[in-house]
Amino acid sequence: MRHVQGRARRACAALAAALTWAGLLAGCTPGGSGGLGLDGALGKRPSPEDVIRVTPDDGGKDVRPGERLRVRVPDGRLEKVSVVRSQDAQDTPVPGRISADGLTWQPDDGRLALAAKYTVDAVALDPHGRRSARHTTFTTYVPEERFIGYVTPENRSTVGTGMIVSLAFSRDIVNRAAVERAVRVTANPPVEIRPHWFGKNRLDFRPERYWKPGTEVTVGLGLRDVEGAPGVYGLQAKTFSFTVGRSQTSLVDAAQHMMEVRRDGRLLATVPITAGAPKSPTYNGKMVVMEMLEVTRMNSRTVGFGGEYDIPDVPHAMKLTDSGTFLHGNYWSPDSPGHVNVSHGCVGLMDVKGGGSDTPAGWFFDRSLIGDVVEVVNSKDKQVSPDNGLGGWNMAWNEWKAGSAVK
Repeated sequence: MRHVQGRARRACAALAAALTWAGLLAGCTPGGSGGLGLDGALGKRPSPEDVIRVTPDDGGKDVRPGERLRVRVPDGRLEKVSVVRSQDAQDTPVPGRISADGLTWQPDDGRLALAAKYTVDAVALDPHGRRSARHTTFTTYVPEERFIGYVTPENRSTVGTGMIVSLAFSRDIVNRAAVERAVRVTANPPVEIRPHWFGKNRLDFRPERYWKPGTEVTVGLGLRDVEGAPGVYGLQAKTFSFTVGRSQTSLVDAAQHMMEVRRDGRLLATVPITAGAPKSPTYNGKMVVMEMLEVTRMNSRTVGFGGEYDIPDVPHAMKLTDSGTFLHGNYWSPDSPGHVNVSHGCVGLMDVKGGGSDTPAGWFFDRSLIGDVVEVVNSKDKQVSPDNGLGGWNMAWNEWKAGSAVK
């Protein structure tokens, strides 16, 4: 009886094995009805490339910034996506999100950075619950030509209430709207600040009226990888800031040979001056102190006056225009301030050779800041051009706003 039972058990095992292989083979043949397959739990396992699609392609080079970064699955769902950007010897995670249906991941910022390597790691489930993982990399285009913006005023400086934020670009800008959008100027306390283009390589920002004392101004340059001209991309991703100091404005009356200096609206002093002679009058209008030099050389050849003068040690010089207008100390014509206009367009104050702290020029220099406004009236010259130095205050607000490239 035991012998018969043993044969019966062996027969049952053989039958079970035969049925199992039959099922496996059925699952592997065309038209099989979905039993367990030889290559996986539910048929042949698809490759990770079929389950998870990544663009740009794995191993791609010179990828342009306009191409889209996207991870997707044709069906199933994405579980996790991690993207890292390697640039300038730094690794930075790229923020993004998986869509509600789980089929797509896209970055929050759709624009690719230039001169960077991207690494993509993704995990997904196919419709049968099988997990796949994919690792890809690609590198982006390295431009041969770049541009930068030189910012006025200097970072962390304290300036006068008339300071205008000015960016001078190293290359002519064709895509002005794109560049303008990449520059953000904000103030605390808040005030409306608007941009104005002067030509192809200069962009200035100012509020409608002079800044309030104590205002903190921040300039954000998001120029990196912005295409300023065909094939020319920005390089900077930086933030600058400055503080507006006390209010000081000075009114130069060229006909009266006097200058009134006001601090926070109160008359601080009346100072004798000499302005431009009849053949070389001083510009009228509002000018902003751009630079302050204890001593500088002034040569008439540099401003188109031939060889009329060359003074190696002009004291207490404050630059007002790009064309060469200064407010400075005058020791070579001591009787002129307060009486007669003898300069070649500058505004001169009484001083001594080497510059004295107790002279009118020294007194004014010690109490001035870059960004202070000096306004000239009653001169026999034209009004200073808004793009000559920081002369934008001579432009009406509506006209200023019309100079934006973003409509």
